[in-house]
Amino acid sequence: MSAAQRRFFNELATLMDKMVKATTVDGLSYSGTLTGMNPDNMSLILSKAKDEKGQVFHKIVLNGNVVAKLFAAEKPFDLRALGERLEKVFPTMVRTYEDKGFIWVMDKIKITEKGVTEGTGPAAERVQRVFALFLSEMKT
Repeated sequence: MSAAQRRFFNELATLMDKMVKATTVDGLSYSGTLTGMNPDNMSLILSKAKDEKGQVFHKIVLNGNVVAKLFAAEKPFDLRALGERLEKVFPTMVRTYEDKGFIWVMDKIKITEKGVTEGTGPAAERVQRVFALFLSEMKT
């Protein structure tokens, strides 16, 4: 797989579990949470989906052959920017794994877009405070 292809699929992966809008080749539109994607044929699964008439579906599977456009309905979480912020507080102790959706701090504290998910103690509390400040700044 080329670097461009990896980057493309990494960008698509940032849309997982986010609100998206998919438009089909015949002009139908569906919005919902992207809960599944097949990178081989670009088929999508949208949960809690709604069509343009307002009809709600528990899940919709769209074959990649009929998907014409995919729009992000919300701004993806900027994991790289959070990693850079943490690097200022914990120099040389931060590793960002954008493709996997998490950051390791001091090889013992794991943080995702939801906050600290692994690790305890004063350092983990400091990471959580940096995260909370980062989130509040992103909302303004």
